[in-house]
Amino acid sequence: MKKTSLISALFICVTISVFAQKKWSETPKETFNLIKNQGGQSLGYSPMSGVKILTINGLAFKDLNKNDKLDKFEDWRLSADVRSKDLATKLSIEEIAGLMLYSSHQSIPARAGGYFAGTYNGKPFKAGETDPTDLTDQQKKFLKDDNLRHVLLTTVQTPEIVAQWNNKLQAFCEGIGFGIPANNSTDPRHGTRAKAEYDAASGGEISMWPNSLGMAATFNPALVQKFGEVAAAEYRALGITTALSPQVDIATDPRWARFNGTFGESPLLSAAMGQAYCDGFQTTKNALTGWGFGSVNAMVKHWPGGGTGEGGRDAHYGSGKFAVYPGNNFNAHLIPFLQGAFKLKGKTMMASAVMPYYTISWNQDTKNGENVGNSYNKYLINDLLRTKYKYDGVVCTDWGITGEHKLLDSFLDGRSWGVENLSEVDRHYKILMNGVDQFGGNNDAKPIIAAYQKGVAELGEAKMRARMEQSAVRLLKNIFRVGVFENPYLNPEETKAIVGKPAFMKDGYEAQLKSVVLLKNQKQTLPITSKKTVYVPKRFSPASRNFLGVETPASTDYPVSIDLVKKYYNVTDNADEADFALVFIQNPTATIGYNKEDLKNGGNGYFPINLQYGDYTATEAREKSIAGGDPLEKSNDRGYKNKTTSTTNISDAQLVAETKAKMKDKPVIVSIFTSNPMVFSEIEKDAAAIILNFGVQDQALLEIISGKAEPSALLPMQMPANMITVEKQAEDVPYDMIPHKDSDGNTYDFGFGMNWKGVIKDSRVLKFKK
Repeated sequence: MKKTSLISALFICVTISVFAQKKWSETPKETFNLIKNQGGQSLGYSPMSGVKILTINGLAFKDLNKNDKLDKFEDWRLSADVRSKDLATKLSIEEIAGLMLYSSHQSIPARAGGYFAGTYNGKPFKAGETDPTDLTDQQKKFLKDDNLRHVLLTTVQTPEIVAQWNNKLQAFCEGIGFGIPANNSTDPRHGTRAKAEYDAASGGEISMWPNSLGMAATFNPALVQKFGEVAAAEYRALGITTALSPQVDIATDPRWARFNGTFGESPLLSAAMGQAYCDGFQTTKNALTGWGFGSVNAMVKHWPGGGTGEGGRDAHYGSGKFAVYPGNNFNAHLIPFLQGAFKLKGKTMMASAVMPYYTISWNQDTKNGENVGNSYNKYLINDLLRTKYKYDGVVCTDWGITGEHKLLDSFLDGRSWGVENLSEVDRHYKILMNGVDQFGGNNDAKPIIAAYQKGVAELGEAKMRARMEQSAVRLLKNIFRVGVFENPYLNPEETKAIVGKPAFMKDGYEAQLKSVVLLKNQKQTLPITSKKTVYVPKRFSPASRNFLGVETPASTDYPVSIDLVKKYYNVTDNADEADFALVFIQNPTATIGYNKEDLKNGGNGYFPINLQYGDYTATEAREKSIAGGDPLEKSNDRGYKNKTTSTTNISDAQLVAETKAKMKDKPVIVSIFTSNPMVFSEIEKDAAAIILNFGVQDQALLEIISGKAEPSALLPMQMPANMITVEKQAEDVPYDMIPHKDSDGNTYDFGFGMNWKGVIKDSRVLKFKK
């Protein structure tokens, strides 16, 4: 018998002899014990954490603070509100400060170097030697020394490994102080692997779904709620209790780099999808309050909307820090929050957390006139979100906003937009006094404690203690409601069975099929139901570098699994032998809209963001920028009129033209993966049929092309006729571009899509285009 199991068995014998009249049963697991209360909550605890079990009227409770009595916060019969208020009064300022931290990105296991690096007993991870389920030195430090309890997970090696890591993490937390469990979280992790083959009988590491823009293309909130339910089950099996999603920003500027994480440009569609998403994630079926062991907190983002960056630039970068509203349409961007995420149909009532964006919402502070990042803006957080709209959930800053701003074009730069002149402590103090509860990406409690001390000096200890407890209650409530105070532990075998199980994979795959848009079908080219011969040209992928600086070399290869294509058609490398061609490309790859090399030539560094494949000169751009001002810049003008920009994948447009020339009069079908609206005029004329997807497996595309599934999705955004209409549109207004009109006379407007019968005309468009 293992040492852990022996200790567990001995412990059970003792508890049975002492509590002979108990109404609960206890089962030992490999790393934790499970107590099942008759008619009550099941309790999981580690025999190594020192936690005692109390029996009151035959029911078991965890004595988390080890004081031999049942405190209110330990009594699972009480409400989360009562329990969180009780515990908040008991915590020290240092412990509350720890709750306010949200960790930097944690990879399981930690990488040996780079952004997600960590060490184990002072050494980097080494496969075959390091136990990947162990806690890193850094994790032990921020859990114990900084009292951090909100952990952001990124990559995980396998579901079973993260389950075992979770158990070690929770046992570590259970043995410290008041035994507050970790609230693990994640950014969306249900994306697809394009070349992965779908097999209805097989499972996977996690179910694969289209991204948010693809879900929006279904115009079906019920599908999104189903996703939320499936994803919540998989998250809980991985030990994840908070989703850093959904992203309900209205994507009103087509150039925005985060467009594909949204539900498109419709305020009403975004509201309906966000509402369904949160209901699916947060609701435990048959639970009295809706909250329970099946719930995952939803952190909706980004208040008050992040899709209006000037020129389409993104606020992860100093060059994109300003959100502008030339159409005076600020209030429309609140709709997905006020009518969606904050007004749920389910019993949980509202998204339990919200994240403001990095942006400075230019000239929208009508009370104080401050142009500072949204979390720093008292008007946006205290006056609007907290007071006018009565939001009392957790408010968490976006990641890294209290860091020093050093570079305009770096993803890893600090993002203290508008308050660059303040000290780190003063930044924390300003955010805290606005009504924000938590600091994203901050593992260090010292600046929060210093901010508290500053408040004591200015306002008195009683007022600052009350302010800290106010946030503690909100933060603790979200941990109590999902049940991890009772049982944060996982059975790795159950995790393996749940994550990516066949039923979930099937749900995701069917959603993928429903997310593909048929844009063009000249002379009913599609579907091609017989096993004809297809020519699939190889695609050139230019060299690239991701936001962390990791480089991918250029390559030329088949853009799809040829073995998979052969299951549907005969394949040839000779266009003359083919009946039709199938070309796989991606939307034009834009830049961030800034290039510091321009500074050497006397420019301001700013360039247009291009949505067409060919070079683009911004002759119709506004003369001067609406917003500007940065300590690293000499000029407040961020305009780029008459500047020219290129895309790295112009070869995609050339591939379509070259294939059309090879095929002569035979049909060319173009399959496009897109993350943004794009200009179609360069390629549409050469395509007999066009299908558009937002992140699906290639097999889903082949199912539609072959007629085994029928397209039903609609465009969740406009496709611009040209770059002039892109420049003329207002960053904050939806539906204000001239859409592309194709050679068949169809207009690629919001809500456009086709099936085998032709243009789809149903009530979905009328319902959501307002």
